Amino acid sequence: MVEPTEKVTITKRITITKKDVSKRTARIAEEKIYVTEKIVDGVFQALREFMSEANPEVRIEIRDFGVFEVKKTKPKPKARNPKTGEIIYVPARRKTHFKAGKLLKEKLKTPLSELEQQ
Repeated sequence: MVEPTEKVTITKRITITKKDVSKRTARIAEEKIYVTEKIVDGVFQALREFMSEANPEVRIEIRDFGVFEVKKTKPKPKARNPKTGEIIYVPARRKTHFKAGKLLKEKLKTPLSELEQQ
């Protein structure tokens, strides 16, 4: 239970789309947005292709940003369906994982109190 004297802050999650990435890229590169849209689309398509073609694992390292990995999961012979309680078999599959790079980690370590002051 929240005490009446406590301050409760509600934060809203912001969704950033591929269009927003293209606009920011256009501003940084001082290019027209229609040029950067093609480039951004191409980069995402290439990453998607690398990941989907992974047989069975791949590591995509983007220096100063992070690492995308496709990893294998183990099969689960005795998983449980939470809705019905039925025991089911879940086969091995692939999943994606992202690990932030050093520069990104440092930026994310900034305390939230400092961000609110800006």
